[in-house]
Amino acid sequence: MKGNRLIKVDYLARVEGEGSLYVKIKDNKVEDVKFKIFEPPRFFEAFLRGREYKEAPDITARICGICPIAYQMGAVTAMEQALGMKVDGQLRALRRLIYCGEWIESHVLHVYMLHAPDFLGYEDAIQMAKDYPEAVQRGLRLKKVGNDLMTIVGGREIHPINVRVGGFYKAPDKAKFKAIAEELKWARDAAVETVKFVTTLKFPDFERDYEFVALRHPDEYPLFEGRLVSNQGLDIEIKDYEQHFAEEHAKHSHALHSVLKARGAYFVGPLARYSLNYDRLTPLAQQVAKEAGLGETCNNPFKSIIVRSVEVVWACEEALRIINEYEKPDKPYVEATPRAATGCGCSEAPRGICYHRYRLDDSGIILDAKIVPPTSQNQKTIEGDLAEFVPKHLELSDEKLTWQCEQAVRNYDPCISCATHFLKLEIVRE
Repeated sequence: MKGNRLIKVDYLARVEGEGSLYVKIKDNKVEDVKFKIFEPPRFFEAFLRGREYKEAPDITARICGICPIAYQMGAVTAMEQALGMKVDGQLRALRRLIYCGEWIESHVLHVYMLHAPDFLGYEDAIQMAKDYPEAVQRGLRLKKVGNDLMTIVGGREIHPINVRVGGFYKAPDKAKFKAIAEELKWARDAAVETVKFVTTLKFPDFERDYEFVALRHPDEYPLFEGRLVSNQGLDIEIKDYEQHFAEEHAKHSHALHSVLKARGAYFVGPLARYSLNYDRLTPLAQQVAKEAGLGETCNNPFKSIIVRSVEVVWACEEALRIINEYEKPDKPYVEATPRAATGCGCSEAPRGICYHRYRLDDSGIILDAKIVPPTSQNQKTIEGDLAEFVPKHLELSDEKLTWQCEQAVRNYDPCISCATHFLKLEIVRE
């Protein structure tokens, strides 16, 4: 295929939210690439101003129905830093447990329902289920395990209501975990099978030299504590985030593009976490990663489906560990005392780091809020992937090239908001 080509995807399917894709090819060279986010701004930062600090977890949970815990953990850890609080012991363990539930349900949703159809040539998971019924059923059951964990700890699976600054409104009894523990043992084995399943997929030969950014904890695979690090020398405290990162307006997108001030585009999410924290994975997760052909780092974004599956193995094991060691705390939360202060928090959403910063007055009223979600941090890298990927596949028909461009975007599981829209395609040759 030669000449000038214009590839437009007006509505990206199998992503959460409203976005589109524009690739212009002139004289067999990529002249322009735009990943557009065009849904209306939702003004959550403005909603938070004037509200009490204790309301932040419930308000921010509404930002996303798929990963509400990521927003809640970013909010509570930021508030706790501002108020000089420390949450540890079983309360901290419960936070990791509910987060494991979110990772399981979110990663599994993406792997089986949103991303696998790309590799297998299906328009959606419903079509895929006709030929792969066992895989889809395994995915649905795995997702339910994650949802059930969120319900037990958080009160419900969508926008959990039990998370609060200082801990939880109510701590679950140990007996509530008995049934889910048995199901988690099945889930751990099913997660291993998931890694084996996605390893059989065909991956484009495509790697780039990314700057990965993720949290790193001295002892654990990171969820909501640690330092922000990169494979190019970044190593900072969470509170110093805004000294090193900036958000830029792009005319073609309603979402801001985040960049490293020193170097530009960077990459957050499973590949970044895995590549920067491989040594923090459990032995089983490391083993299945090796058997899947992964090294200690991974620079092929199409193989993110394997890395996500490895993280599901880890999350199942971590959840089982926490449940086995769990003892109901004497009190479900640590008391908070309002004061004028600024606090910062960062959590590892399934799709990457989510940064929060809040400024409070002396009665705990929020004066200012800033939230930087993972998708905005990956937008420039997504466009960079397309600019590198398309020239290597110009021999493909417009239909096949469009399909692979969409797949390249879905590598990131972009969470544009909380709705999936079916795709409308328009391909125009100049």
